[in-house]
Amino acid sequence: MARHKETSYPVANYLNRELGVLAFNRRVLAQAKDAATPLLERLRFLCIVSSNLDEFFEVRVAGLKEQVKLNSVISTPDGLSARSALEHISREAHAMVEEQYALFNHEILPRLATRGIVFLRRGVWSEAQFEWVRDYFFREVMPVLTPIGLDPSHPFPRLLNKSLNFAVELEGKDAFGRSIGKAIVQAPRVLPRVIRLPKELCECEYAFVLFSSVLHEFVGELFAGMNVLGCHQFRVTRNSDLFVDEEEVKDLRASIQGELPQRHFGDAVRLEVTDNCSPGMAEFLLGQFGLGREDLYVVAGPVNLVRLMQIPDQAQRADLRFAPFISGAPKAFKKTRSIFDSIRAGDILLHHPYQSFAPVIELFDQAAADPRVVAIKMTVYRTGTDSVLMQSLLRAAQNGKEVTVVVELMARFDEEANIGWATKLEHVGAHVVYGVVGYKTHSKMLMIVRREEGRSGSCLRRYVHLGTGNYHPKTARLYSDFGLLTCNEEIGDDVNEVFKQLTGLGLAKPLKHLWQAPFTLHANMLAAIRAEADAARAGKRARIIAKMNSLLEPGIIDALYDASRAGVRVDLIVRGVCALRPGIKGLSENIRVRSIVGRFLEHHRVFYFHAGGAEKVLLSSADWMERNFFRRIELAFPLLDKKLKRRVINEGLRICLADNRQAWEMDAAGGYRPRRAARGKPRCAQEELIELLKP
Repeated sequence: MARHKETSYPVANYLNRELGVLAFNRRVLAQAKDAATPLLERLRFLCIVSSNLDEFFEVRVAGLKEQVKLNSVISTPDGLSARSALEHISREAHAMVEEQYALFNHEILPRLATRGIVFLRRGVWSEAQFEWVRDYFFREVMPVLTPIGLDPSHPFPRLLNKSLNFAVELEGKDAFGRSIGKAIVQAPRVLPRVIRLPKELCECEYAFVLFSSVLHEFVGELFAGMNVLGCHQFRVTRNSDLFVDEEEVKDLRASIQGELPQRHFGDAVRLEVTDNCSPGMAEFLLGQFGLGREDLYVVAGPVNLVRLMQIPDQAQRADLRFAPFISGAPKAFKKTRSIFDSIRAGDILLHHPYQSFAPVIELFDQAAADPRVVAIKMTVYRTGTDSVLMQSLLRAAQNGKEVTVVVELMARFDEEANIGWATKLEHVGAHVVYGVVGYKTHSKMLMIVRREEGRSGSCLRRYVHLGTGNYHPKTARLYSDFGLLTCNEEIGDDVNEVFKQLTGLGLAKPLKHLWQAPFTLHANMLAAIRAEADAARAGKRARIIAKMNSLLEPGIIDALYDASRAGVRVDLIVRGVCALRPGIKGLSENIRVRSIVGRFLEHHRVFYFHAGGAEKVLLSSADWMERNFFRRIELAFPLLDKKLKRRVINEGLRICLADNRQAWEMDAAGGYRPRRAARGKPRCAQEELIELLKP
């Protein structure tokens, strides 16, 4: 479990992680810019950028600010200090946000209006619309508002992370004769941020009014007899990391539950205000949150574009959305009513979202009801607050089956949902454990033990599901992932051994097929890369293709540089951050890096090594990052069935390498340019897979 060694190459050969995250979000923003993207999907991509930036500031920027505050000298492979990184981030993030709002105001909103979807500003309300909004304000809004005047007895309120607020500038005296110049109005979370006007009041199909417009128009009603000089939206983003010393606490769940409320009140890291905010008010707010001018983001529109994420679903306009498609399912499921019979007939590969997640749901349902199923074990990282899979586990436990669930309580932003399911499962008699202190359980595995009749009598058979994505039916429709269903005895033995590690005590035993972090995954990946380098030096054919979300671990990067220098052709498909610099003569000239950003989030991890013609192919829950190798419990699993291996090579790798519609090629400086066909027809991997795997 030793950590990676010091990097073998100068710091100039590594790229910065945080700047890589921003570069990825520029690629997402490009989807919103692309005229070929359906209009409502362009709006959705714009909202996704805002959501991504929120988390980026809550976690990555917050962490850098903590390093600066503590005068930390933590070194990173790229050599950029926390202070320098923050300076680079501020410049890039400000430019991106400005570009984002320009696109929103000058292109997306006008185009939506021409298609009958209008956001009505206050100045254009008709008399009937004004009266409807006025009635809505007094009926639905005003009763739940609590304006707070700022004076010595009313200090600046403690505001929730990312909540919508309004800073009001006033003149005049109130009922007690006080001359209070400022007040804060918090927008209650129970109120919608976007209100649809009745169709009969509008000349278009869909007319929306933002909550901020409603409050701006009637804010004077909250301050009777006083003159409102200005009303300004603002939003503060806070550090959202939880501080839990896992080695010191006696009850991890109780400690996390105690910390969760504090997440909303962490140190401020960013302030967003609208462009009508007075300089004096902006300075006042910065002072209240302890922020500098570099932390201020002045936006030309709503301070939270994420609130518009609901519009593509509210506006029932199929002509402005991606074309719907029906997820297919392997033919093996059509031959029998029992999913256990299907798996027993041969390993089954599911490729989501092109193939349905329904077989996994059905597996849970049948396992919960089947009297021959005696035990179910699974890991939970993210599953959602209304998971049908968790409901099946509850039924299984109620039906008397031995249900064991390894719940990861430190899954960022899913802690509350996971604690909720853990509590419910315990109430029905399931065994709930929280993994291993100091290591996040990120592997995706399910094992069902079933009593069956064989030639020599009754026996127990293990059915296993291993995946690259979470047990989350909703994200399975949006994320590209592979899942393997098998009853291979040796894989079942390996999975059982990993569950024993997670729930019990003892030394880790060697596994037959699975590579496991933090024990063997890093060493085995390095060995596989080095074996390709050795083959190339011996004049033999060598090849590496790897697909993942992020590539950051220096030891792996160094091994890839060495492989490139030995003559190995390396293709990397990295959706997000890549710290490796491709195409440098004498170092990485044999390495190409590309990123695919499209309708679905590219999420599966696929690793291919030529291996002397054996073509070793592994699927994994782990990216090539230090945390995945050394601070998480992860799995990489092979495809033992030759037909399924060919499917993964084709569907997970080769089709992606041929993409010249949604692929971006990375240069040595960390920049990306769209990959376009010089000649021949455009190829889009995601569209080809929809067609290839349709029912």
